[in-house]
Amino acid sequence: MADAVPVGAIAIGGDGPFAFLGGTCTIEGRDSALRHAESIREVTASLSIPFVYKSSFDKANRTSVGSPRGPGLEEGLAILAEVKREIGVPVVTDVHEIDQMDAVAEVVDLLQIPAFLCRQTDLLLAAAATGKPVNVKKGQFLAPWDVRPILEKLTSTGNRKILVTERGVSFGYNNLVSDMRSLAFLAELGYPVVFDAGHSAQLPGGQGGSSGGQRQFIAPLARAAIAVGVDAIFLETHEDPDHALSDGANSYRLDELAALLGELKQIDEIRRENAAARG
Repeated sequence: MADAVPVGAIAIGGDGPFAFLGGTCTIEGRDSALRHAESIREVTASLSIPFVYKSSFDKANRTSVGSPRGPGLEEGLAILAEVKREIGVPVVTDVHEIDQMDAVAEVVDLLQIPAFLCRQTDLLLAAAATGKPVNVKKGQFLAPWDVRPILEKLTSTGNRKILVTERGVSFGYNNLVSDMRSLAFLAELGYPVVFDAGHSAQLPGGQGGSSGGQRQFIAPLARAAIAVGVDAIFLETHEDPDHALSDGANSYRLDELAALLGELKQIDEIRRENAAARG
C-alpha cells in the first residue's frame, strides 16, 4: 500500500477512502468555477469522499489553433485562489511551462503534469522542486513500466509526494484503450494511483478539429478501476457537457455525478471488506 500524499487538507492513498479530482476541463469564468466547485463539494461531502477541484487556466495542447484555451495564467490563478478560499477545497491545475511553476505553486495544492509532457525532464524537476505534491499523468504513448524513470526524475529532488494517473493508451488511430493491468502495475511502484475515467474515454483528434469522446463508457471504466483498487478517480465534470469549452465529449454530467460516486463508494467498500477478510 502506498503512503498517503497530503493535498491541502485531505490525503490521497494509504488506507483512506478513494478521493475525487474533478471540475470543468478549462476554467470557463469565475462564476462557473465557483458554481461547479460548490456543487461537486456538496456531492462529495454527502458521501464523505475527499475532493480536489481541478480546472485548467490554459489548455496548451488543444487540437486546433482556434480552440478555447482558458483565461490564462493571471486570471486563472486568481479564480482558483477564490475557489480554494470560498469553497474550502484543495485545487489542482496543469502546468505546461517551467516559468509558470512558481506562480502556480503559490496558489494550488497539487501540480499536474499533462500526459503529453510527462517525460519533459526539466518540467518534472521544476515541479518537484517546489515541494508541492505532483500528479503526473502517464502519456498515452507509454507502457506502465515506462513510468519508473519519470518517478526517478521527480524523486531525485527529494520530493516523494507523487501521484500517478492512468488515462488510457493509444490503440490505433484516434482511439484509446484502458488496460486494468496497468493500474495494478502502477500500484507496485509505491505511489498512489489515480484513474482518469473521462480522458480514458476520449477519442483524440476524433472530430478532425477537436477530440471526441465516448461518454457512455466513463461509468463502466470508473467502476472497473475502483474494483481494481485505485486511490482516486479523476473525472472532468460539467453542468452542460455538450456546450463545454473543452473536452465536453468526455466530461461527465454534473447532475449524474452523485449517483456515480455513490456507486463507486459501494464498490470501494466491498473491495476493502474483501481485502480485510483475506488478511
